[in-house]
Amino acid sequence: MKRLFQISCIATVLAASAFAIAQPTGYTGPSTKAAPSGYTGPTSVPLMKAKDLLDKGKDDQQARLQGKLLSHKGGDDYEFADASGKITVEIEAEHFPAGVSVDQNTVVELTGEFDKETFGESSFEVKQMKVVGK
Repeated sequence: MKRLFQISCIATVLAASAFAIAQPTGYTGPSTKAAPSGYTGPTSVPLMKAKDLLDKGKDDQQARLQGKLLSHKGGDDYEFADASGKITVEIEAEHFPAGVSVDQNTVVELTGEFDKETFGESSFEVKQMKVVGK
């Protein structure tokens, strides 16, 4: 009986290890899964211009930006621009809309939080992204 219990425990550990190894880690590219549905109605989060946010924004301020992602700076950092200027935005892969390609010609609306730095570059941390047009 003791031997059967040991074999059962070893089999369980091996099965769990094989399952863990088989799981992908991190973002691996576009997804075919539908984006989760969420609230799509009006918001009280103000639509701002990049220059106004950089000049007058407060740390941890909620805001929305509308413009284009000009380039990928590395990691989660992208250069965003609207008619007023440019700002670095941080976008985790999970916030890109599923099944939609976003390039430098795609108009997007970003909702998130301003990270005001006293020294160094201020940035905008994106919590939600939606495609507005091409």
